[in-house]
Amino acid sequence: MKKFLVSLVFSLLSLSSIAQIYDPVDWKFSVRDIEGNEATLVITAHIEPGWHVYSQFIDEGGPIPTSFRFDPDDGYELKGTVSESPKAISAFDPNFNMQIAWHKTRVDFRQKVKLNEPVMTINGTLEFMTCNDTNCLPPEEVPFSIDIDASESFASSQSAPAANNTSSEAIVENKEIALDVDEKKQDTLESQLIAASRDSIAEDTLLAAANSRDVVARDMEAETTKSQGNEERSLWAIFIAGLVGGFAAFLMPCIYPMVPLTTSFFTKQSGSRSKGIWNAIVYGVSIIVIYVALGMVITLIFGASALNQAASSAWFNLAFFVIIVIFAISFLGAFEITLPSRFVNKIDNQSNRGGLIGIFFMAFTLALVSFSCTGPIIGYLLVEAVSKGSLLGPAVGMLGFSVALAIPFIIFALFPAFLKEMPKSGGWLNTIKVSLGFLELALAFKFLSNVDLAYHWGILDREIFLAIWIVIFAIFGFYLMGKIRLSEADQIKIISLPRLFVAMLVLTFTVYMVPGLWGAPLKGISAWLPPQPTQDFDLNKLTYGGFSSVESGGESAVEKKYADIFHAPHGLEAFYDYEEGLAYARKVGKPALIDFTGWSCVNCRKMEASVWPEPEVLKRLKEDYVLISLYVDDRTELDDYEKYISDFSGKKISRIGQKWSDMQASVYGTNSQPYYVIVDHDGNKLVPPQAFNLDVQNYVDFLQSGIEMFKKSK
Repeated sequence: MKKFLVSLVFSLLSLSSIAQIYDPVDWKFSVRDIEGNEATLVITAHIEPGWHVYSQFIDEGGPIPTSFRFDPDDGYELKGTVSESPKAISAFDPNFNMQIAWHKTRVDFRQKVKLNEPVMTINGTLEFMTCNDTNCLPPEEVPFSIDIDASESFASSQSAPAANNTSSEAIVENKEIALDVDEKKQDTLESQLIAASRDSIAEDTLLAAANSRDVVARDMEAETTKSQGNEERSLWAIFIAGLVGGFAAFLMPCIYPMVPLTTSFFTKQSGSRSKGIWNAIVYGVSIIVIYVALGMVITLIFGASALNQAASSAWFNLAFFVIIVIFAISFLGAFEITLPSRFVNKIDNQSNRGGLIGIFFMAFTLALVSFSCTGPIIGYLLVEAVSKGSLLGPAVGMLGFSVALAIPFIIFALFPAFLKEMPKSGGWLNTIKVSLGFLELALAFKFLSNVDLAYHWGILDREIFLAIWIVIFAIFGFYLMGKIRLSEADQIKIISLPRLFVAMLVLTFTVYMVPGLWGAPLKGISAWLPPQPTQDFDLNKLTYGGFSSVESGGESAVEKKYADIFHAPHGLEAFYDYEEGLAYARKVGKPALIDFTGWSCVNCRKMEASVWPEPEVLKRLKEDYVLISLYVDDRTELDDYEKYISDFSGKKISRIGQKWSDMQASVYGTNSQPYYVIVDHDGNKLVPPQAFNLDVQNYVDFLQSGIEMFKKSK
């Protein structure tokens, strides 16, 4: 009996950890920096440990970004857009195939306003979404009102004592603490220390408060370190990409033949070997300075905010697509991208000045003359760096590129004998150039795919994207085999072994992609492809619960009977509507699996990508269950007669997503996703529900227990 009670207690505790209403974000609204007729609205989110709120700068197709809507009023005007501090943590999420940014612990959103009246109230609404490592909550709208009293500022713009106090307080409030410690928690802890000291209670209270402060500080320091680590990894990836691009540029027809000429100039014309080596080193360093300066110029032109916007802007991605396609066509031989000859000649004349300045202009001339070959590579690297949203990205990318480009000149100056071992120039240089053109053309469609997903055009679905890549790499492979020629330089009599092996690799990759046209997952390149559900033709979708697609003229019985069914991941089919899903489950005699999910739910995508594809899970989902997926963030408006005021929350329910979210909270006592409930034909819960858990065997046991309980209930 005792063991039974203990197990019962633990079971209740485990259930309570799953089914609960979460409210991890506390919003505060204030006004600061009132000077003259201007003020700054500050909207602060205090976030519980383990949770995070998404940044404003996330493209469509991912989690719901934080956004603000201010009610129009003649009493004020908005100045600029809403800024956020500290800088968001950013990383690539393979589940959404895009860059995602978020905030932890605390974030301040600031909006500057111009006041037309001294006393007024600014109203508005913010929308946000929050997740932790296991749960995501549905998007929530929070109305707010911020009262402003700027009577003294309007009366006089002079430095009155009160104004000075306000300014001083604003300075103190706006001062950023190095570790970004939560001010609210700090104030609370300080109050505890003072109270304990005054009342003499408590060494224990003092120690507890001090220890809590240390914990908060350490947590904030760890978060800052993690953010810096993500930034460093991103910069290292950009640097390595720059190195690869630099070595590729070295093998271009515009640069490779110049290496022996340039090296011979330094070794023979400098008067001594040591001076020649020194001049070659100066030449290499000059190349690095020139290209890094180019990266810095890009950063200065765009600025940090524009770089962040580029990382998530659909229009930036569309511009990147066009630019890279132009570069790719140039590499394929349609035309050459060159700089004005007058400018190039003017720089070249400066190289005759001699000395260090002359060597610098020699390096500058190399950069200009070789632009037709290096331009597309540099352009792609800069586009990649800018799309990462990192402030130092362009400069770091150009550092890697220039280091790889400069090293050969320095090495051959140090060891002239190596020049004899260099392969002679020939048609193989043009082959490398054309090969890079094919690669750039294929990669360009990734940027177009980002735009297509963001605006839901449905033009570049997964099978269309794959078809384009298959054609590009097939032509690439035949080109390497000598079956296709793009210029006179492509005439080859004998295919070398390296070229043959590369051709085999490219054609193998092409064949690997072909099954993807029929729905194969292609895990090796899934991060580059549009999501699986965007694929229209998928063999895995043609059967469901024993109904074949050949019935009813190619349309499954499920699809014909129920209009609200749609294709879920991995060839599954699911109902979008709860009542229709239960009706169909009753018809076919199967239990229903209610999947409370969201289009923007990160953890839902993780479950679908990691757990659902496993054979033991997928088999049960297809054969033993009717899947009902209820998206809590669906913005489709309900018909007027379906709208209602929730008895549970008191909020007005006007969207489909709000309806399912309200149902989840009121019936099952939780508001987090993913959340899986197995029910019978009357909607009765059969087994304890499951939340986020990547343990495949746990999910198999969950599904199997539901099947067994359903059979017993019958």
